[in-house]
Amino acid sequence: MADYVLAIDQGTTSTRAIVFDHGGTIVATGQLEHDQIFPRPGWVEHDPVQIWDNTRQVVGSALTRANINHRDLAAVGITNQRETTVVWDRTTGKPVHNAIVWQDTRTQAIVDELAGAAGPDRYKEVVGLPLATYFSGPKVKWVLDNVDGAREAAERGDLLFGTTDSWLLWNMTGGVEGGVHVTDVTNASRTMLMDLRTLSWRADIAADLGIPVSMLPRILSSSQVYGHGRAHGMVPGVPIAGILGDQQAATFGQACFDVGSAKNTYGTGNFMLLNTGTEPVPSEHGLLTTVCYQVGDAEAVYALEGSIAVTGSLVQWLRDNIGLFHDTQDVEYMARKVSDNGGAYFVPAFSGLFAPYWRPDARGALVGLTRYVNRNHIARAALEATAFQTRDVVDAMRADAGIAPTELKVDGGMVANELLMQFQADQLGIDVVRPRVAETTALGAAYAAGIAVGFWSGEADVAANWAEGGRWSPRMPEDERERLYRNWRKAVTKTLDWVDDDAR
Repeated sequence: MADYVLAIDQGTTSTRAIVFDHGGTIVATGQLEHDQIFPRPGWVEHDPVQIWDNTRQVVGSALTRANINHRDLAAVGITNQRETTVVWDRTTGKPVHNAIVWQDTRTQAIVDELAGAAGPDRYKEVVGLPLATYFSGPKVKWVLDNVDGAREAAERGDLLFGTTDSWLLWNMTGGVEGGVHVTDVTNASRTMLMDLRTLSWRADIAADLGIPVSMLPRILSSSQVYGHGRAHGMVPGVPIAGILGDQQAATFGQACFDVGSAKNTYGTGNFMLLNTGTEPVPSEHGLLTTVCYQVGDAEAVYALEGSIAVTGSLVQWLRDNIGLFHDTQDVEYMARKVSDNGGAYFVPAFSGLFAPYWRPDARGALVGLTRYVNRNHIARAALEATAFQTRDVVDAMRADAGIAPTELKVDGGMVANELLMQFQADQLGIDVVRPRVAETTALGAAYAAGIAVGFWSGEADVAANWAEGGRWSPRMPEDERERLYRNWRKAVTKTLDWVDDDAR
């Protein structure tokens, strides 16, 4: 048996390749950022060819730094930014348009038209999702409606659709020369096109969106062999055996296998998943019902998810657009210079508000300003916004499922910010726990792939490898916690009804 598993983590801002050993320890990493393309306000794109090129480079870098080659790999797992939509020509291998990123809001008119008199919950009972610009289905329709010749090519069967996992897998397994066109249940559950209970595509919903079913990848489990690396490729002959959307991968890597266990990933946005077991739980409080994972032929496990669009990217915005600091790590240094937010609240509704509000008409607002407020208060308000939005989601989970986590496992880049982690514990009133290996997204994909080929025996090995790396317990008085949160909820109301029909 080979000694390592490779995970490819194709994220919103970068692509990473990480080599893990049997203990779930990082051996080596390669990482490259890709361009963020903003053609118009509210539009966000990536270049799929750049992402594919970067993937090959980071895999080479990781293997070289680990001083190994493909023969030392038992399997490869893929995790990816979900909902980001790639449409490409199966005969040429070329994308017909840049990838439309999950944050992109250009499909609002399509979403409104689909909702019609039925409203945004038209398909929710079947797919677990409200109609929103977030999901892949309307993005595919936009491509077919707006790219010259795309609809005709799709009707001929020449076009393929996939999230970035499918795009990478297709290229890794041969591309135009027999590439495998597959996705897993977690990514499929984010398209608005998959029936949550049957785990199959709904031809009627695809027809409503004008999407030929021939474009759609085959849906398989999150942990099985999909294909092997192409000859003369970066991992020739190695089984590619795990696919999980990034947030589900983090849930898997955090060993959230029990009903009621939860994790929150602090990245570009925040994404909290609560394991609800083998039956999907419908949400009445603004959450998404989604597939958490499926291992081989076992039953699928479901989750309630709270998706928050802007958290870490707010800190990036303060750095890049406003010039408040030069390094994102400086936000904690500045925030610690003040004892509180000075009365300032920052609601980062840059792409509208996601869970639990689902208000595309909202836009960002900084409220409560007085002459007393300075740049340090604003830095603190930006961090606090992340914790407040997470509390919004936890409260909705408690209302929907009748359960709430007794502690919250956390991961992602922002968990290095100890001020934020303490404020998060204070706002939730429960312990916040950081794992020893923070790269849980990539680790989850590695575990799924390794389990499929017998490198790990199953979920028990994942749980045995998990180890605590840090813990924060609440220490804020309850009356202060509730006062701050009450003002946050008031601030949210100031962001609503901002976008008119003629100013999307």
